[in-house]
Amino acid sequence: MLLWNGRVTGISGIFYGLFTRNPRERDWRLSFILGLIFGGIALRLFAPQSFGPAGLAPDGLVFAAGLLVGFGTVLGSGCTSGHGICGISRLSPRSLVATGAFMGAGILTVALLRSLGAIP
Repeated sequence: MLLWNGRVTGISGIFYGLFTRNPRERDWRLSFILGLIFGGIALRLFAPQSFGPAGLAPDGLVFAAGLLVGFGTVLGSGCTSGHGICGISRLSPRSLVATGAFMGAGILTVALLRSLGAIP
């Protein structure tokens, strides 16, 4: 993506850009997001063993986690794919700090939820 259009592959930024008024921007972004969705569906159909067991966490907890991740992408000026994959590979100091914060928060959250018995 960086070579193609000079942008990092940050999923939250690509999704946010779907709501732009520029149709040329919308078209490639929509294609990218649909590719992610249908790629996941195809993987589920043809290689279901790639996914972990269902039902490890209650649906409400998964939904709340998704909302918090979305909120975090706004606070962190990007998502894990933008910072963790593209930013670190470019040796971006901001991405190194952001990825460390993502990972640390994730580790603490899992430890807390396990200690409370909310997840196995």
